[in-house]
Amino acid sequence: MLNKKVIMSSLLIALFSMAGIANAGIKLIKTTDGTEFTIPSSGLKGTPAEAEFLKTGKNIYVGDAEAEKRGGKRFGFWSCTQCHGPTAKGQVGPGLVGPTFKYPKDITNQGMFETIWYGTNGGMGGKGFGVMAPDDGLTADELLKIIAWVRTQGSQGVTGNEDDQMKKFLKN
Repeated sequence: MLNKKVIMSSLLIALFSMAGIANAGIKLIKTTDGTEFTIPSSGLKGTPAEAEFLKTGKNIYVGDAEAEKRGGKRFGFWSCTQCHGPTAKGQVGPGLVGPTFKYPKDITNQGMFETIWYGTNGGMGGKGFGVMAPDDGLTADELLKIIAWVRTQGSQGVTGNEDDQMKKFLKN
């Protein structure tokens, strides 16, 4: 029994360590003021999706129907629909699906993550865990699922994962 607890504790520590190491892979920049931020460990679940995102900026939930469905539910749960509409195409707040973006960096999953995690100067408060309250908010994993769902709502083929996505977007 004790060995099982030691093994499980070691696995959890390894997962959180991997997430911390992966956080060094990309720099997360606040949309509000351009300063760098990190995700607190309380906002990480230690999922493979988080580790990949923090290492490369890519969202492996894009194209995963189950994750996208969960993201759509979370989009409604967090009342995103109140400003961005039920299909994320805009209402009181801007559309999130393109082809134009209020914040051009939102064409990438990293940019959209940064905008949602810490909010904007245009009226949207940060939704990331620990931003508005020390023990509440979206986890990085939940936010990646929401972004994956948002990508399903656009008709421009924007996935946010292409390395040259911004170049393609600006070219059109």
